Amino acid sequence: MLPFISTILPVMPHAILKRKDWFRPDGFPIAIERRDPQEPFGLHAHEFAEIVIITAGRGTHVTGKESYPLNTGDVFVIGGSRQHDYHSMERLCLVNILFQPDKLNMRDYDLRTLPGYHALFILEPAWRQRHQFNSRLRLTPQELSILMATVDKLEEELRTRADGFKFMATAAFMQIVGHLSRCFAKAKNPDSRALLRIGEAISHLEANFQEPIDLDQLAKTAHMSKRNFMRNFQAAMGNSPIAHLVQLRVNRAASLLRRTEHSVTEIAFQVGFSDSNYFARQFRKLLGVTPSDYRQQHNRLG
Repeated sequence: MLPFISTILPVMPHAILKRKDWFRPDGFPIAIERRDPQEPFGLHAHEFAEIVIITAGRGTHVTGKESYPLNTGDVFVIGGSRQHDYHSMERLCLVNILFQPDKLNMRDYDLRTLPGYHALFILEPAWRQRHQFNSRLRLTPQELSILMATVDKLEEELRTRADGFKFMATAAFMQIVGHLSRCFAKAKNPDSRALLRIGEAISHLEANFQEPIDLDQLAKTAHMSKRNFMRNFQAAMGNSPIAHLVQLRVNRAASLLRRTEHSVTEIAFQVGFSDSNYFARQFRKLLGVTPSDYRQQHNRLG
């Protein structure tokens, strides 16, 4: 295994890869790029996200400021704004699964109940520098083999674009995300386990948002002091636990307003608010309209 390379690299100008150049004109938000092997590319960022799967060889992942070793079986997620490149490649082969999170609505599924999903897609990218990439996902040969079988199915659907390919390709992509999330949940190294403990707290919050939430218990789940948990949650999610909880409740309330005839007060109580006036204020703060106006707007749209 290559040692961790602690050299601080100079920040160089980088290209930004555009959606229009990497996705088909039909607008489908998933694409695959195989690199057998990876050729020199240059420092770049994207207008999309990608799952990177190292299928063979080894090399160095450069983020613009630091660099980390890569080996067969490594899997990590790159957000759109994060610049990166590959150096010191020794027969490095990889698969890039490109995707547009804003068009896939991944958070509408029960992925959010998987601690490994939060760890891989949210926490590890945010903490990569702090953990020096040690919290990345490393697949066993068997896990990698199972993953690549599904990748092959996804690639075939994207290549042929037969009738129903959007459904089949989305299903294969979600299967990949679920498989990787479950694999991360089995990680043994201490840094990965630390992320999983926070992921467990986030999963509990998102699966039980309609219930009263005890921050002390969440911190205990994450094996942290309350103060440390609050700070780490804010750093990872961009919001405090309470603000995140309110967002979850408002999102669910918006769905109920669109799909049911329940009163605003009934919906407020269903999603966990004990005060309908407070619910209305938070709803307007986050969505820009009152719950009643929101329902009327969607009723007019049919």
